[in-house]
Amino acid sequence: MLLKDMQIGQNCVVEKIRLPFQLERRLQALGMTNEARLSVLNRKGRGIMIIKLRGARLALGCNITQNIQVRKAGEA
Repeated sequence: MLLKDMQIGQNCVVEKIRLPFQLERRLQALGMTNEARLSVLNRKGRGIMIIKLRGARLALGCNITQNIQVRKAGEA
């Protein structure tokens, strides 16, 4: 499942990030690593989201959210 498909209030775990090298490293520096838990705080149209990650709020554009693979928290 992709991050852009998550709904407001859902929690998920990052499985894979498929972004250009520098952008991926920047997200990792902010704490978005494999197995990082995040929650969706708000959605703004076609994949634009505000998420909570390790206590910080981040706004991500649709080009980013459609390239992050996640699973719902609690699933194997």
